Amino acid sequence: MLFLTVNGLYSSSDDVIELTPANFNKEVLQSDSLWLVEFYAPWCGHCQRLTPDWKKAATALKGVVKVGAVDADNHQSLGGQYGVRGFPSIKIFGSNKNKPDDYQGGRTSDAIVDAALSALRSLVKDRLGGRSGGYSSGKQSSQESGGSDKKNVIDLTDDSFDRNVMDSDDIWLVEFYAPWCGHCKNLEPEWAAAATEVKDQTKGKVKLAAVDATVNQGLASRFGIRGFPTIKIFQKGEDPVDYDGGRTRTDIVARALDLFSANAPPPELLEIINEDVLKQICDAHQLCVISVLPHILDTGATGRNSYLEVMLKMADKYKKKIWGWLWTEAGAQSDLENSLGIGGFGYTAMAAVNARKMKFALLKGSFSEQGINEFLRELSVGRGSTAPVGGGAFPKIYTVEPWDGKDGELPAEEDIDLSDVDLDDWDKDEL
Repeated sequence: MLFLTVNGLYSSSDDVIELTPANFNKEVLQSDSLWLVEFYAPWCGHCQRLTPDWKKAATALKGVVKVGAVDADNHQSLGGQYGVRGFPSIKIFGSNKNKPDDYQGGRTSDAIVDAALSALRSLVKDRLGGRSGGYSSGKQSSQESGGSDKKNVIDLTDDSFDRNVMDSDDIWLVEFYAPWCGHCKNLEPEWAAAATEVKDQTKGKVKLAAVDATVNQGLASRFGIRGFPTIKIFQKGEDPVDYDGGRTRTDIVARALDLFSANAPPPELLEIINEDVLKQICDAHQLCVISVLPHILDTGATGRNSYLEVMLKMADKYKKKIWGWLWTEAGAQSDLENSLGIGGFGYTAMAAVNARKMKFALLKGSFSEQGINEFLRELSVGRGSTAPVGGGAFPKIYTVEPWDGKDGELPAEEDIDLSDVDLDDWDKDEL
């Protein structure tokens, strides 16, 4: 990822088992053991604070419950497979390894151990009752609970489809099923679980629905449904497309979140008007991209807006990255410029800053879509030269008035009264 290769938070001497895409299937999914798995990022402060308690819990549970950790910053595909959107995320893989539970308990070793033993008790009871596919926390599946988990799957009919789907600004994943279809019955609990998770993670902007195609034959004919289940993706202004991904909850959620990210608005571009703005953006993001634009008297509003437009386009292009976007006027934050090696060599300038490592990289090419794209693409794959932020920390940030969107005005010059000056004296030489 960014700048330098970061060692994970755990080593081979710990009782925490390092998990990667290469060993996850064999170690966790094919295991009969109960697993607690932390998905973390090395730069995440909360993850760093959890590390000693996670290690302590792993040692206490050794031989009883497996405790693992995934560097989801380095293995994004694995994190994405389980819908990891923040760090740390802890999952409990119990009797049904395809449907891990989210751990919602405390972050102390005692709380982690208590939760593990509780989940282990539920796992043993499931086995005692002959259930091998229940949730590890003892929850019933949607089939066992009479379908109560289906509350977030929206039932659609010939009459309600256009009103809900075709006229909506939201993204819809619609399953066309037949009640007698065995594959549909297998998909049902996965679809229901995914619907709940997708609703929570997208704030309802991506919806999962179901159509009984044997009853609503008009819809089945309209969309060319010839087999069951068939899943189609509907987005406003576009023709529906077939969903061709996996049929597990994690597969469905991952596809839904990809659709959501692709349609999400670009990150906000903020002016650095005080220290809070800088800290809020740079502390909350893996990387903050800071541009120093020429003084308003040098560019006028039109010139400045053209620079901001370039930044907005790049923010949109890289919106799937966990990056923040900031700008300031030349001279407004002189200490910050000096700490990033910007002051003195001209404007417009751009620096990409990793606030956790206090390292930065400078744009050496042109301040254009092509130049910035090449700069950010290199950084996103871990290439490009970096340097430490001067002083090892952000310098003093001055509070300034935000730009009002207008052209700059030269300061008014003071009128000088020359009425009492004898111009005849100007012809006389002074010794």
